[in-house]
Amino acid sequence: MTQKLFHTVTPHLTVKDAASAIEFYKKAFGAEEKYRMETPDKQKVMHAELQIGDSIIYLNDEFPDICSPTSLNGSAVTIHLQIDDADVWFNRAVNAGAEVKMALENTFWGDRYGKVVDPFGHQWSIGSQVEELSAEEVQKRAALEFAG
Repeated sequence: MTQKLFHTVTPHLTVKDAASAIEFYKKAFGAEEKYRMETPDKQKVMHAELQIGDSIIYLNDEFPDICSPTSLNGSAVTIHLQIDDADVWFNRAVNAGAEVKMALENTFWGDRYGKVVDPFGHQWSIGSQVEELSAEEVQKRAALEFAG
């Protein structure tokens, strides 16, 4: 049995076509498939575990009582990836088929940050620290950013 890297919170994503989503996450975010349980007819994924960096996410197909963001016309949830090189991860996600929601840029809080939506309706923010700032510096920059 493999060592699982669970943290206190584990995102659990529901998608249309989980098998395709798994392949997308492998290509876009370097995910490693740790486990997959399919329905007896092999038509749907009931449960999968993917590792991205040092974290696990759960994934399953849509079922009549479990909807995906695609069926709900979007999601208010964003999954954040805090990594070493936002440019590499952002570009890889876009090249794999993610849609840019917020262009990658250097932010007032000191991160290089952007957002994408994957082909399955989930929002992902991608960031890497480019400056180390105190809380006071961030507050001052935020005031300037929102001043007008």
